[in-house]
Amino acid sequence: MPQGTPGDDPAPTRARRHIFGDDAEQYDTARPGYPRQLIEDVLDFAALGEGEPALEAGAGTGKATLPFARAGIPVTCIEPDARMAQVLGHRCAQLPQVTITITDFESWRPTRHYGLLYSAQAWHWVDPAVRWARARAALSPGGAIALFWNHWFLQSGELADRLTAAHTRRGIAIPADTLLDPGPRPARRGPQARQWRDMTANGFLDPDHRLYTSVHERSTPELIGLLASYAGYRALPPESRHLILDETARIVEEHGGRAPVKVLTSLFLGRAAADADPSGPKP
Repeated sequence: MPQGTPGDDPAPTRARRHIFGDDAEQYDTARPGYPRQLIEDVLDFAALGEGEPALEAGAGTGKATLPFARAGIPVTCIEPDARMAQVLGHRCAQLPQVTITITDFESWRPTRHYGLLYSAQAWHWVDPAVRWARARAALSPGGAIALFWNHWFLQSGELADRLTAAHTRRGIAIPADTLLDPGPRPARRGPQARQWRDMTANGFLDPDHRLYTSVHERSTPELIGLLASYAGYRALPPESRHLILDETARIVEEHGGRAPVKVLTSLFLGRAAADADPSGPKP
C-alpha cells in the first residue's frame, strides 16, 4: 500500500489510505518497484523454511508482492481497498501461491503463524495503537519483520527550483514526503529512526536499517504520473491539482521532457522474540 503522511489520529488515516484506489491502475503504472537486492536481503534475514509463508500488510497493487512470490514464497496479502486488490489479483493471476484478503490489517486475524511479515510503503497507514501487537500475533517465534519505503528526489536542482516556484505562485504547499519535499528522507537513520525505536520498544530484536539507491529516467507523463500518485496531490481540490500538474508538465517539457529521479529505498528489519507464545495465533 502506498506512502503518505498520515497524522496520529487513526480514523482519518484509515479513510485517507483508500484515496489511492480512486485510480488504482494509474498508481500501479506510476510507482516504481523495489530493488532486487532488498528482496534478497529480506529473504536472507528471514531464512524461511521450505514452503514457509510470508504475510504482506497493505499489498496495494502488488509492487512488492510479485518479487517475493516469484522467488517461490507463498504470500498472504492483506489489502483494505477492493480496487487496489482487484489490480493485485490481475497481476498475480499466474501465481497460485498468492492469497488475497480484502480487509484492513487492524481487523484481520491470522489462523496460522508466518515466518516473515513485510510491508512496502504501507506500515505508516496501519493504526500505531495495534500494529505491533498484530505483527507479534502473526509471526512465528523468531519470525522476521521487514518494513520498507521508497523516497524520491529530483536529480536536477534547477528543475526542482522551477517546480517549487510554480507551487508557490499557485499558493499550493508542497506535500510532505513527495518528490519536491526539501526535507531529508528518511528523516532519521538507524537507532534514531522512529521505526527502529518503535520496533525495539515493542519487543522486536536484531534491528537493522539498510538503504538502497537507484536512478530512474522519467519522461514528462511519467513524472506527472508519479506526482499524481501521491496522497498529498490526490487530496488537493481537483482544480488546484489539475492546474499544478499542467504547469509542472509544461516546465518539464521546457527542461527537455525528461528528468532523472533518484530513489532511496529505506528498509527496517527486526525479529520476533524466539520465546514468543508457540501455541498459535489468537482469535
